[in-house]
Amino acid sequence: MDPHLLRTFTTVARLASFSAAARELGYTQSAVSQHIAALEGDLRVELLTRRPVAPTAAGARLLEHAGPLLLRLDAARADVLRLGAAPPGRVVLAASPLSVGPRLLAALPACGVTLHVLSPADVPAAVATGGCDLGLVDGLAAISDPLRLPDVAPLTVTGVAQEPLAVLLPAGHPCAGRAGLRLDDLADARWIDAPGIGTAPPGARTALRYEGTDLHALCALAAAGHGLVVLPLRVARAAGAGVAVPLTGPRLVHRSELLSPGTPTGAAAALAARLTAGSPYGI
Repeated sequence: MDPHLLRTFTTVARLASFSAAARELGYTQSAVSQHIAALEGDLRVELLTRRPVAPTAAGARLLEHAGPLLLRLDAARADVLRLGAAPPGRVVLAASPLSVGPRLLAALPACGVTLHVLSPADVPAAVATGGCDLGLVDGLAAISDPLRLPDVAPLTVTGVAQEPLAVLLPAGHPCAGRAGLRLDDLADARWIDAPGIGTAPPGARTALRYEGTDLHALCALAAAGHGLVVLPLRVARAAGAGVAVPLTGPRLVHRSELLSPGTPTGAAAALAARLTAGSPYGI
């Protein structure tokens, strides 16, 4: 399949419009229609209905493949171009919200860094496709286990930190006075689903979904009784609202990892060295 045709197809499907896709891609609407017709001719199946514009069953299946394929092509292009480029004097770092903690703040130089705060799911792709020089991503993991990252491209992954977790409760919660909590103790609790910054247990009852990166707002919601959330212990204790009770079971930690496209060079290498100095799993 021609990747240009595939990119046109994914754009039309995402925007649900041939004309909008033409504007975004810089093509004429006729060219977009020809691209879709050529791809459908190659696969001998209809991929999009026209009125309304929506993926067919075959188109939906192709979309599942198209995203990773196009991302991998973009990553390959960025990797090859990177080999011939001089080491940058500035460093572009993509970091997930919860990875912006004491270690990163201590490692940042006085100048020369551009920091992009992205969701954890978006950081690996930003590194792979050349959008940034380094990535700092976080998530929950068993002690000393690596994070499960999407396979977007060959990336060098280095453990940076792992720290204990806590459940943030409203002050009047029956468990607020406990010295520690297991998730089993909260089987009937309601949780806040906050992708990228707060965690709810698998299969938990969700009271509210929070789509943002403001930790203060998330902690305020938990403290006000809108649902519980699992956070790094330092973040939960610094919230200034609610009660942080350490999570004692299951044995999970909040882990941060540094991502790079191969071996960093120049200013990126210096920042990477500062981020990973000392124990790779220290706080």
